[in-house]
Amino acid sequence: MPTLRIDSVTDATLEDWRHAHNVIIPDDPLTLDEVRERAGRNHLEVAYAGGELVGCSTVRPPGNGSPVATVIVRVLPAYRRRGYGEEMYARSMAHARSLGASVIETVVLASNTDGLRFAEAHGFTEVDRYHPPEGGGPFITLSRS
Repeated sequence: MPTLRIDSVTDATLEDWRHAHNVIIPDDPLTLDEVRERAGRNHLEVAYAGGELVGCSTVRPPGNGSPVATVIVRVLPAYRRRGYGEEMYARSMAHARSLGASVIETVVLASNTDGLRFAEAHGFTEVDRYHPPEGGGPFITLSRS
C-alpha cells in the first residue's frame, strides 16, 4: 500500500479537493469558487497515495464560544478499506482538538453507507437529519465527545 501524503489545500489543489467532494457528495456539488470560500473559513486537506488522489477532509473550527468542531473525511470509493480514512481521520481529529474542540461532529450523506459505518465505528451517534432546501440528501449529523 503506497504511503499516504496529506497536504493542506493550496490554489494548485483546490480542484482535487472539489473533485473528491463532488464524487462523494453528488447531491451537493461545489464550484471552485465555493471551495475557495470554504478554504478561507475551514481547514481543508487533500490526500494522495502514490500520486493518486485518495480523498479530502474538512475541519470546521469551533466558534463563538462553542466547544464543537466539525470533522469530515471523504475517501474516494476505490481507496476505501485500506487504512487511508483512518490516517485522515486521526490527523483531522488532532487538528480539531488543537483548536480547542471538546465535541466533534461530522456530517454524512445518508446514502453513503461506508461513511456512516466509519463514523459509527469511531463512536459517533446521530443527532440530526436534514434535507437541503435545494433537494438531495438527507444528510446526517453525528456527534461524539
